Amino acid sequence: MKLYKGFTLIEVMVTVVIIGILSSIAYPSYIQYVTKSARTEGVAAVMKVANLQEQYYLDNRVFTEDMEDLGLSANPFITEHGHYSVASDGTTSMTITATAQGAQASRESTCKTITLTDAGVKGPSEECWK
Repeated sequence: MKLYKGFTLIEVMVTVVIIGILSSIAYPSYIQYVTKSARTEGVAAVMKVANLQEQYYLDNRVFTEDMEDLGLSANPFITEHGHYSVASDGTTSMTITATAQGAQASRESTCKTITLTDAGVKGPSEECWK
């Protein structure tokens, strides 16, 4: 009598189905996690520009629209991983806006832009700032 070693086609197909089910559950959660972590980069960049704007305002009594005046490399300022571009509007009052770029723009549904004003108003929703 011969003794066969290995897997049957049924066993392999059951394994593939189980992996498919687990992947269909895990992948959306993973994409949501990646989106939220990239959003954190945008929020950090907005806060950095706000801090630099406040320092600039103390020295010059106006806000600047030019990111190079704040010591940043470009106008608009692109975040480290390129997920957001950050710009600032206004000289007597300011609004800092981070706009999603590239893959982040396609993944985002509610936070394509993140804003902060000199009065401390955060937009577009609290969810974007968590």
